[in-house]
Amino acid sequence: MTLKEYVEQAQTFFEHLVEIASDDELFAGSYIQGHFDLAVGYAQVEKLDLTIEDLNINIEKSLVKAYRGGELSDEDKSHVVAVWEKLKNIA
Repeated sequence: MTLKEYVEQAQTFFEHLVEIASDDELFAGSYIQGHFDLAVGYAQVEKLDLTIEDLNINIEKSLVKAYRGGELSDEDKSHVVAVWEKLKNIA
C-alpha cells in the first residue's frame, strides 16, 4: 500500500467511525484525525518522502507529546490508544 492509499483509507476509516462508534470512540477518532491531518499536512508542505511507518511514528510522537502535556484524561487516552491501534491495522 502506498502512503497516498493509506491516507485515503484513513479518511474512510474516520468517516466510518461516525456511523458505528460510541461517543468515546468518536472523540478519540476526531482527536487522532487532528494529529493525523497535521502530520500529513506537514509532510506535504515540507515535501517529505515518508513511508507509512514514518508517518505513523510522527503521529505517535505527537500523541505522546500530547499525553505528557496532560491533554487527555487516562480514560480518554485509553480510547485514543484503542482507536489508533485499529487505524494502524488498515495499513
